[in-house]
Amino acid sequence: MRAPRMPRLAMRRTALHGCCRAGFVLWVGGATALHAQEAYTQSDFGGVGLLQTPTARMAREGEFSFVLSRTTPYTNYNVSMQALPWLEASFRYTNVSNRLYGPRSLSGSQTYKDKSIDAKVRIWEESRWLPAVAVGARDVGGTGLFSSEYVVASKRAGPFDFSLGLAWGYMGARGDIANPLNFISSRFETRPTSSTGTGNFSTNKFFRGRPGFIGGIEYRSPWQWLLLKAELDGNDYKHQPQNNNQPQRWPVNLGAVFRLNRNVDLTLGYERGEVATAAINLHSNLATHVDPPKTYDPKPEAVAFESTPVEAPPASAASADANPANPDATPRAAPEQVDWPEVAAALRDNAGINVSSIGRRGSELVIHGQQDRFFYSAEGVGRATRIIDNRVDRSIDWLTVASERNGLKTVETSVHRPRFLELLDHRIDLPTFRRSVEQDPVTAREEEVLYRAPLKRFSGGFSLGYQQNLGGPDAFVLYQVYGAASGTFNFTRNLWLDGVVSLNLFNNYDKFKYDAPSNLPRVRTNLRQYLTSSDLTLPNFQLTGTHRLGEDLYGMAYAGMLESMYGGAGGEVLYRPFGERWAVGADVNWVKQRGFDQDFSFRRYHVITGQATGYLDTGFHNVTLAVSVGRYLAGDWGTTIDVSREFANGARMGAYATVTNKSGSSGYGEGSFDKGIYVSIPFDMLLPHSSRSRATLLWQPLIRDGGARLNKRYTLYTLTNDLDSDLFDKNLGKISE
Repeated sequence: MRAPRMPRLAMRRTALHGCCRAGFVLWVGGATALHAQEAYTQSDFGGVGLLQTPTARMAREGEFSFVLSRTTPYTNYNVSMQALPWLEASFRYTNVSNRLYGPRSLSGSQTYKDKSIDAKVRIWEESRWLPAVAVGARDVGGTGLFSSEYVVASKRAGPFDFSLGLAWGYMGARGDIANPLNFISSRFETRPTSSTGTGNFSTNKFFRGRPGFIGGIEYRSPWQWLLLKAELDGNDYKHQPQNNNQPQRWPVNLGAVFRLNRNVDLTLGYERGEVATAAINLHSNLATHVDPPKTYDPKPEAVAFESTPVEAPPASAASADANPANPDATPRAAPEQVDWPEVAAALRDNAGINVSSIGRRGSELVIHGQQDRFFYSAEGVGRATRIIDNRVDRSIDWLTVASERNGLKTVETSVHRPRFLELLDHRIDLPTFRRSVEQDPVTAREEEVLYRAPLKRFSGGFSLGYQQNLGGPDAFVLYQVYGAASGTFNFTRNLWLDGVVSLNLFNNYDKFKYDAPSNLPRVRTNLRQYLTSSDLTLPNFQLTGTHRLGEDLYGMAYAGMLESMYGGAGGEVLYRPFGERWAVGADVNWVKQRGFDQDFSFRRYHVITGQATGYLDTGFHNVTLAVSVGRYLAGDWGTTIDVSREFANGARMGAYATVTNKSGSSGYGEGSFDKGIYVSIPFDMLLPHSSRSRATLLWQPLIRDGGARLNKRYTLYTLTNDLDSDLFDKNLGKISE
């Protein structure tokens, strides 16, 4: 009999690596209900605030909001994310309805679109005597048409929430007082009026010029569905961007927020004493999101409970152990007598485990396989334990699931069978049971093989897809709906050939005429040609092999059509020590630019590209930092920094920036460096059935050639995500579902 082992739970976070470049707008519903005092509302420009101005308040951690607002002549499309308790980030497209985007020969009658990034940081929280104070900036880069900085304080008194602050730039254009920062330097007296250039940060304007007062009152009525707002607007609208000045009869804006349900707010207002305004806010909390019922998942198998522990019978008597949980089922049997092909089928169909082999180590049964269904691996482990308990006699008291991913062995998760039954029978609680669960590194150990599954050679499927490009001069939304057929042929568990064939169904790419300027090799800005040259494409077709090179060391090699624009060959190694919060890896690739038809043809350009990457779970609010250094597709050398926050359920918010030796140079094209923000959401949070896939919304303001990376189909960091023991531990409760 195997003695119980002391638990050893590894701590690990997951960094997003190689996120999808073709973002799509995704709405997430079903957040838990909010208490009225916690439900701060969004402003016209996105971010918690009144109407035109922000307050010092913050949404709850994990809040994700999409706000569509109309205040003539501006329509704002805002996305706001509360990644940390004290940090709010927003991005926005503003449609200026009375200005054209550009020459009619290029954009026709399309109206002007402006892109913005906002950030707000809370300096300190409200206390009994002191207000909450926040500092922030709006439209911090690019043309800076609506650029503004502010300091604001908020204090609650019963149902009233008062705010008062100073704003510079667009929000404070009335210029009520001389700049308080003039005593530091005379350069704060005047605010530059020129644009900083597309894609550049407007730091030369920060807190410069005469500021205006902003503030107001929010009243929470006795009805949770109604909030009222009154606001002092710091803008006089006499110095609007693009000479688009607007009349203002008085500087007070009024509004009412109607909470239609826990995920939808409707705001109606009257601003500038001139115009009626409206906004709709769709919001959800990714951190506290409640998954929909998994009505399409098979029910877990029932198990039998015993009032007292049962001693394991001797081997001679263990051949027929009755199963009271299911009297019609085959009685529990000794491991040597179990119908293991039937068990493997049950593990696949009910526990989501694609079994490669099953073995025995004394009183421990080991299932080697890949979890293909359940995002939370604890759920698959729990279902597997039920299946084994219904078929195997009491000579087995430990069950171990040895996780694999594309042939790479990652982590062993072990459950003490008697304690698991006590948990299901509510005789112990989850914290007590937690001490009977172990996670250990995969090590070579002596094992009796009871079953080895045949290799499934081929798998495939069909799906519909959607991709879009936002904010270009040709049209605000350029989109395509396509059908895709994918297939995989496995030579071994560590070597496979897979590919995707895509067929255009319909799009509006007839409007796609604009090529972004660039003096670097056109490694990404030929996007239009790749999207419009052929209706039938082969985005990916590659041979991939993986190998565990040593303890905590993983390797991968690949060759073929690696992505829609590049084919070639490359390799990657990753050192990810078990139980640690860090990892390091590197990849090197020789790639050649593919033909615009995305078939087997190539263009002349080729390059050696690759990066060395370090990953660190900082231990601060589950923030992971990934830093890459190396050579990019245009031959430029530089660094990419990716910062992401992952919540307990696996949802993630993050941002990245890439700076290379070509950044800011005359040949770089639009913008000074590459940057973007993203949200990554497990489909498991959205669907009525379990899924391991993710949806990623990425906002990348411009497509550039500088800082461009190869969009690899597989990365070792994601293939070894089962090593993320934090995700397992925080969702251990799913083991009994």
